[in-house]
Amino acid sequence: MELRQLRYFVTVAEELHFGRAAERLLIGQPAVSQQIRRLERELKLELFDRGPRLVRLTAAGETFLPAARAVLSAEDAARAVAGALLTGTAGVLRLATITGLGERLDRVLDVFERRAPGVRVELDALPLKERLTRLADGRLDAAFVRGADSRENPGLDRHPLWEDELVAAVPARHELAGRPSVTLAELAALPLRLTERRNHPALVDLVLGGCRQAGFEPIPGPVSGSLQDTLAAIGAGTPMWTVVYGANARMLRIPRVAFVPFAPPGLSLPTSLLVRSGAPAAPVALLLKACRAEVRRPAACDDQDR
Repeated sequence: MELRQLRYFVTVAEELHFGRAAERLLIGQPAVSQQIRRLERELKLELFDRGPRLVRLTAAGETFLPAARAVLSAEDAARAVAGALLTGTAGVLRLATITGLGERLDRVLDVFERRAPGVRVELDALPLKERLTRLADGRLDAAFVRGADSRENPGLDRHPLWEDELVAAVPARHELAGRPSVTLAELAALPLRLTERRNHPALVDLVLGGCRQAGFEPIPGPVSGSLQDTLAAIGAGTPMWTVVYGANARMLRIPRVAFVPFAPPGLSLPTSLLVRSGAPAAPVALLLKACRAEVRRPAACDDQDR
């Protein structure tokens, strides 16, 4: 069994397409197919069901995949140690981020850099499911999440950090744009443009649940793609609204869109840091301290940022 065979197998398992896997690996498709066939012969297992239009993992392939990823993760860790020995650095911290952290992420990384000089931080923006998978199999050291419950993720520890407030985004010329705050009920007549639930279940459930508590079912607007596209559509003047993290809103300068805070009690999502269970490695422990320094940051500082 060779490492390259495992790497080819994992790539095909992620793409479920030999051609796309070959493109990612920058090699020819026949070489990918040949090496995986050799791996299957050595294991005496069929890892993939191959159809004319569909490739999928067999039950054996599904079971073998985490083990293959663990071997590749161990290889990456060994290379990282060797690289650190060569360069004199203390190592690498692989951190998955989330949208809407704004200035908070900058401050956390600044504190971490002071506490852990020489540790290189590698940032990844990944969907929730992939964040959890990579964290569980060791390809990530830590991951920010919103609305996640540790009971849903065995083997991972959840460290609650702070609440991320949400604000309403409406056309700048709409009558609600000039308000110091807005209630959900005041938005009931406007279509709501949100991402699909599978992309961010915690956010969608929070907003829809808040609307129902306010006594209405929101008018569904077009399904949101990227935040940039959504804000461009709102800025075009079409009567609709969406939600944006307050930290993001403070960094955006879009004259045709107004960001209006929600009236108390407002809308917010809890943000946590997930790490693998057990005593964290030194860089992860320092990252947690940097995050907690942000939690303890005086509220007056946040007001000045606004």
